[in-house]
Amino acid sequence: MRLISILTAVLVVGVLYALVFERDRLLGFAGNDTAGMTTTETAMASDEATTEEKTAADAMADDETRVSVVALRSEARQIDGAVVVRGRTEAVRQVDVRAETSGRIVNAPLRKGAMIAEGETMCRLDPGTRQIALDDAMARATEARARLPEAEARLAEAEARLVEAEINDRAAARLSEGGFASDTRVASTTAAVEAARAGVQSAKSGVSGAKAGVQSADAGVASARNELTKLEIAAPFAGLLESDTAELGALLQSGSLCGTIIQLDTIKLVGFVPETLVDRIAVGARAGAELSSGRQVTGLVTFISRSADPLTRTFRVEIEVPNADLAIRDGQTADIAVQSDGQNAHLLPQAALTLDDDGQLGVRTVDAGRAGFTPVSVVRDTLDGIWITGLPQQSEVIVVGQEFVTDGVAVDVSYKETSQ
Repeated sequence: MRLISILTAVLVVGVLYALVFERDRLLGFAGNDTAGMTTTETAMASDEATTEEKTAADAMADDETRVSVVALRSEARQIDGAVVVRGRTEAVRQVDVRAETSGRIVNAPLRKGAMIAEGETMCRLDPGTRQIALDDAMARATEARARLPEAEARLAEAEARLVEAEINDRAAARLSEGGFASDTRVASTTAAVEAARAGVQSAKSGVSGAKAGVQSADAGVASARNELTKLEIAAPFAGLLESDTAELGALLQSGSLCGTIIQLDTIKLVGFVPETLVDRIAVGARAGAELSSGRQVTGLVTFISRSADPLTRTFRVEIEVPNADLAIRDGQTADIAVQSDGQNAHLLPQAALTLDDDGQLGVRTVDAGRAGFTPVSVVRDTLDGIWITGLPQQSEVIVVGQEFVTDGVAVDVSYKETSQ
C-alpha cells in the first residue's frame, strides 16, 4: 500500500510538470490524435486549460496567505458607568486631646479601646492653689466695687462745688457792673469756677478708675474660674480611645497629650481620582467599595477636592459610609467604585486585547475578510471579561490568533458564540 501511494504521488507530480513546463510538447503530441479538430477548437481548448491552471494557482496562493482565526460577533450594550479607584478607610474624626494648663494627674487612666461619651472626663488635674487664687480675685472684685460709690460721691460733690462757684461768679460780675464789687472779687470768683471745673474732671477720672478697677477685678475672677475649668479635660465627642489617657501622677504641661479619641460612626472612604476621570463624578453620587477583609459597603460622595495633589495630580474624594457596629477600622484598604453616567461598551475576553507597533492598546477586528487594528479604552474589569469603548456598535473582534496577523492580512474566520 505504501508503494502504491508513492507511485501515485510521483505520477501526479509528473503530470503537473508536463502540464506546466512541457505544455507545448504535450499539445504537439496530442495534435497527432486531434488532427480532425479545427484550429478554432484547438485554441478554445488551449484557453480553457490556461484558465483552469490560473484558477488552481490562485486557489493555492489564497490557501497559503490566509490565516485561520477565531472571532466574536460583539454588540455594544449600555452599562452603568463607574470610576474605580483604590483608597482606604479613614475615621470621620480623630483628635489628640491636650491639656490647656499644667498640673498633676489625679485620676486613674482610661485604657485604649474603651468607648467614651461626649463630655466624659478623660484627665483630671490637681487644682493646687487655683481655688485660693479665685477667692483672692473675688475679694479684689468686692473691694473694687466698694470704691466705685465713693468715687461717684466725690464726683457729685465736685459738680455741686462747680455750680456754687458759677453762681458766685455771675453774682460778682453783676455787682461789678453796678460798682458794688471790685475787680479783685470778680477775678477770685472766676478762679474758683475754674478750680471747681478741675475738681469735677478729677472726680470723673476717679470714677473711671474705679470702674476700670471693677472690670479688672471681674476679669481676674473670670480668669481664675476658667483656670479651674481646665482641670477637667473632657472628650469633645463620643468615640473610641485610640490610646491610654495620661497615667495617674503624671505631670502635664500646657499642650501635653491627655489621649487620642477617634469617631468611627460614620466612617469615610478616601480615594484619589486621576484628573482625566474627576469630571465624571459629582457630590451626592452613590459609591460602593470592597474592603481588604472582603466586606462590601455603600455610601455617598460627600467631598471632591478642588485642588490636585502636586505630586500625583490626583483629586481627593471622600465617601461617608455607616458603621454603627464599628466593624470597619481606620486605615483599611478599599477598592472603590463611584457611580457615573452610563455609556455603550463591548464585553470581551481580556485575552482579546493586544498592542500595535506603537504600543497602543486595542483589538484586532475583521473587515471584509481582512484583519485590522482598532484602539480601545478599558472602562471596567470584571470576572466575566472587560468592558471597552472605541468600537462601532457591531464589531467582529478576533479573540484567537490576533497576535499572528497584522493590518490587511487575509484571514479565514470561524466565529465563536458570545456565551462560549
